[in-house]
Amino acid sequence: MAGVAKLFDGHIINSSNEEVDLNDEKYNGKVIGLYFSAHWCPPCRGFTPMLVEFYKTHGKDKNFEIIFISSDRDERAFNEYCKDMPWLKLLYSERKKKEELGKKFQITGIPTLLLLDGDSADIICKDARDKIQHRDPRGESFPWRTL
Repeated sequence: MAGVAKLFDGHIINSSNEEVDLNDEKYNGKVIGLYFSAHWCPPCRGFTPMLVEFYKTHGKDKNFEIIFISSDRDERAFNEYCKDMPWLKLLYSERKKKEELGKKFQITGIPTLLLLDGDSADIICKDARDKIQHRDPRGESFPWRTL
């Protein structure tokens, strides 16, 4: 998973707030969703429960992991928002890394769910939110290779 791991240089924690090594072999071959979102954003709060359900239903069988990248205004809001998220997250303190990733992937609004090939970090799908929310909520065509 060297591709996505290089994007983060560490700084990823799991839902138990333990540091995660994205180079671990259990992440090999995974599709990685980068989820740009925030607690203050009503569309984000509407989509997040759908994404949680999709992840719980399909995460294992579709070899899918998510990394939450917060646009929250403070760490308290970040902690409140992600407490029910069962996936990985970029440490809130990594604001510079969040900005770098937003620029690299041309994130212009939230919520945005971008799918990457975990091994290469190549973009697979730029509009995975639309796929989950409207076009393919059962994930029949996941990972929606659009490029």
